[in-house]
This record gives sequence, structure tokens and C-alpha cells, in this order.
Amino acid sequence: MNGQRLADASALVSHPSTELVPLSELTRFDSPRLSGADNEHVRLLAESDTELPPILVNRRTMSVVDGMHRVRAAELRGQEKIEAVFCECDDEEAFVLAVKANISHGLPLPRSDRNAAAERIVSSHPEWSDRAIASVTGLSHKTVGAIRRRASGEIPHSHTRLGRDGRERPVDAAEGREQAGRILAERPGVSLREVAREAGVCTATVRDVRDRLRRGEAPVGPTRRGPGTAPPDTPSDAAAEAAPAAAPQAAGALPRPKALARIDGGADHDVDLAGLIQNLRKDPSLRFSESGRTLLRLLDVCTVGPQEWTRISENVPPHRAEIIVSAARACSRAWQDFATELERRSDRQASG
Repeated sequence: MNGQRLADASALVSHPSTELVPLSELTRFDSPRLSGADNEHVRLLAESDTELPPILVNRRTMSVVDGMHRVRAAELRGQEKIEAVFCECDDEEAFVLAVKANISHGLPLPRSDRNAAAERIVSSHPEWSDRAIASVTGLSHKTVGAIRRRASGEIPHSHTRLGRDGRERPVDAAEGREQAGRILAERPGVSLREVAREAGVCTATVRDVRDRLRRGEAPVGPTRRGPGTAPPDTPSDAAAEAAPAAAPQAAGALPRPKALARIDGGADHDVDLAGLIQNLRKDPSLRFSESGRTLLRLLDVCTVGPQEWTRISENVPPHRAEIIVSAARACSRAWQDFATELERRSDRQASG
């Protein structure tokens, strides 16, 4: 599976409700556990009186994505069925889900298995940044970078990396800056956001390039030039994914991450909400966590277009209009409170 297929997929877990599934209908999956099931762990689960959490099953193939030990324990107990939550994905997506699940609960995934999983994900998703893969495998981004370098001769070459924030950025940061500089020179009135999208860099980088051009300087400072390739996670990728460093900035360095931009009308009033949410769906840290998938589902509801809202409002029963108005306004206040809290948290992180 290529990276684009994964990036375009919506949240993989179809719904949080569980279903009872006959054990006879389940098939085995290519587990990230290279040594297979741990028989002692299976025995402990089978003897436990605690109700076990549901397993995760790929509806397309009926293969067990997460819960191999629980399935074996259910067989030992003599059960015919087991509770399951379903997902809809291909084998590579299922493998990523399996790795993510196995580092977050249950029997810990050994480091050797996590290293092997990272190597496989680097091969199947070469456009993912080291930090994005690290967030799935439970390794450090430096370890993932070392794995990528060892496998560099065996994996497809990609000029961009997909970060944990869902944005693609060039592997060579200087190349992205130079492209941004060319766009700004050719189209002086273009928005920073549009330049960032076309050049594959963040808006903070575009702003810095614009300021350098206004001062008569080159888009790329001397410290950013030189032979060789940039690290797998470019400076803009690291800035978007990590907390700001406490050390002073060197001359010519990118600005520290700013707080979240406020939407106060004007140019942002007609923001492409569907496009923003589609971009968020590319973010592994959202797509592979329960809270992230919940947030994506809630945001997706808000993408209803004006014509659809008109159709809905015209069909509201008159005797329920007042209650629905109150409920809609309460939902609006809840989202506003959520946005305010998120802005405050961003402000605290930006101030160190």
C-alpha cells in the first residue's frame, strides 16, 4: 500500500460499539509479534475472572488485528464467540493499527519486534517522518532515523516526509525554502498559506522567507546550505511536532512555534473546513488513537454544506424548533469552550 492511500483514508475504526463474533469466523493476521503468542500470557488470561476488552477485527478479511492472546484465551475457556470492534482497512493499515495497539496496552511488544515493525513501516510508508513512525512504534525518532538509514538502499525514495501533524514537508529544508522564495517572487500578492501548501513547508517558514527577501537576503541562510541531505525530520517538521526549545535561537533560525491562530472573521471566515478536516485525517497521532478518531468524527459532522443545513432546517418539526435552537446553541458554546481551552494550552506551550 502506498502512503497516499493511507493518507486519504478516514478514521479506520468504523464505530466504538462491539459485536459478538464466532471464533470460527476469525482468521490469523500477520502479527507484529515475531515469536507468536505467549502461551503463559494466554493461560493467565484464560484463568482470569476479569472481563477482557474486545478484540479488533478487520471486517474486510475477518483477521484479528489486535487481540491474538484474547482469542487464544477464549478458545481455552471453551467460548464459541468473542466481543470485537471492527475496522475497515488494508493489510498495511491493519499492521500499523496492530503495532500501535500492542505498544499501548496488554503484553508489551519487545523492542526487537518494535524495531522490526519500524523497518516494515519505513518500507511501506517512506513518506512518513521519523517522528510519525516513532509515535506508532514506541521508539525514539532517532532510532527510527537509524533504521531508515540502514534500509535506505531497499526502500522507495521520497522527497517529502509526512509528519505527525499530517503535513508533507521536503526532506531537504533548503529546497522547500527556495521553492517558497520563487513563488513569492513570481506572485507577490499570494497568501502565506497558499505558498506553504505549494512549497510543502509550514507558514512560519514562508513568513521567514518573505522577511528575508524583503531585507534583500537569500531564502536560505548560510547555516542551511551545504552538501548532503537534511535529516529525515526537517526543521519545520520538528518545530510543528515538538515543544519549543528553551535555548536561545541562533541567528537566522526559524521562529519558534506561535500560538494557534485565532479565527476572527475576514480572510479566515470562509475557511475550507472540509479541506482542513481532510488534512487532519492524514495525521497518524489522530487516526490511530481513540480520542483522535472521536474528534475527527465530531468535526466531520460540521462539514455539512449550506444547502444541506437549509434542507435540514426546513424539515425541523415546528413544535421542536425551540428545543433544537437551544441544543444547537449549546453545541456551539461547547465547541467555543473547546477552542478556547485549546488556544490557552497552545499559549502555555508556546511561552515555554
